[in-house]
Amino acid sequence: MEQRVRTVVPRQRSASTAVLPYVASARASRTRALRAWMLTLPVDLAAYLVPLTWNRDYWKGLIAAALVTVAAFALAGLYAGRRHVSFLDELPLLCVRLLAAAAVVAIVAAERHDSVAYVVGFLRLIAVSAVLVLIGRALTRTAVVVARRRRWVEHSAVVVGDGPIATELARLLRRYPQYGLHFAGFVGGDSRPLLGALGELPEIVRLTRCEVLLIADVECDDDELLRIARHPGLAGCDLWVVPRLREFHARHGIPDHIGAIPVSRVNRPSLTGPQFFVKRVFDVTAAGLALILLSPVMLLCALAVRLEGGPGILFRQERIGRYGRPFQLLKFRSMRPADETEAQTTWSVAADPRVGPAGRFLRRTSLDELPQLWNILRGDMTVVGPRPERPHFVDQFSADYPDYAMRHRMPVGLTGLAQVSGLRGDTPISDRARFDNYYIENWSLWLDVKVIVRTVLEVLRGGGR
Repeated sequence: MEQRVRTVVPRQRSASTAVLPYVASARASRTRALRAWMLTLPVDLAAYLVPLTWNRDYWKGLIAAALVTVAAFALAGLYAGRRHVSFLDELPLLCVRLLAAAAVVAIVAAERHDSVAYVVGFLRLIAVSAVLVLIGRALTRTAVVVARRRRWVEHSAVVVGDGPIATELARLLRRYPQYGLHFAGFVGGDSRPLLGALGELPEIVRLTRCEVLLIADVECDDDELLRIARHPGLAGCDLWVVPRLREFHARHGIPDHIGAIPVSRVNRPSLTGPQFFVKRVFDVTAAGLALILLSPVMLLCALAVRLEGGPGILFRQERIGRYGRPFQLLKFRSMRPADETEAQTTWSVAADPRVGPAGRFLRRTSLDELPQLWNILRGDMTVVGPRPERPHFVDQFSADYPDYAMRHRMPVGLTGLAQVSGLRGDTPISDRARFDNYYIENWSLWLDVKVIVRTVLEVLRGGGR
């Protein structure tokens, strides 16, 4: 199973990938770790706090306003990397976010202080800070453009495609360094410099130390392109796409382009890093508290199972977790299979006659899943994620549904988006896989919160299987 998950995209070796003459420059390698926020965020903070050098009466409020402003900028994507860098493009959004952050902090200040003079003085200081932030932004944007034009900062880029738009993108990257990209070559088609075929992209990314993928008019179906874009070997690359209807751009955010060719950055969730660490901390905290608070409920469940089915309160079964690793899943026993083979290979149905009244109640209220809190503490599972399945069915579903194996990019969960969307029991596997992959590709801490709230509502109204 582990091999199946890792080899979603077949690798082929050819002469074109054996020797790759078109590799990133040494300067591009040296700037690999640089990101847009590393310059702009510290300057924004410093500019906002400059008034503290001559007036410290409002230091608490000014620090709070600076943090709220930076958070507002981050939510608006003002720290994300852009290909076309322009202060004037960002100015309207900067002004709106500065005003919104100032309004929030001013309302709090007015609630805490009865003095009108205090609030007015504080607002004047915020206005000075806002002007300094705009000046700082103009300077940092100028610095970025200068650094790119002198090729002090550039990132290795591969163009995926072979049509006229892909060819034009390559020409623009070579001619105009202000986009901050070093053209490493084409992938797919018959162009030169050709690095290899589309199926070889993960290996090409590794060999060229590619940091940016530009997908233009590539000749392949959308399903194949999507499978390649999901490959773990491309997780470290920024993904930019030329829209098919490039004459029309989205009305939200700041439009971006390379030489008047519109490009959109595809946001892919990072399944590592600070946010994912917070997810793990939440898992451990929530599972630990739930085991303590729900211990009387679990004791009653165990007693009901013992009285109805005799010895063997807990049911252990091998399931497949993240990256195809097997683990032993725990549940309260709600029925007894004829043998171990049946347990591993028979699909459970809602109206199985072997399920007694207690087992049916446990299933309907999902109380039979409570022992999986221990799986969460052990690290086998997470609170929210794709539901784990048995090895037999993982192999079967992965063969029948190409996207099914991609669910294992994320740790399996106690509850998931598919389950709270009504996809439980005898529902199409293709629909479940689609919902699970949607959850993974749009994962955020807030999405986890929404799934948990919906799970609680489902349990309260007995919406289990």
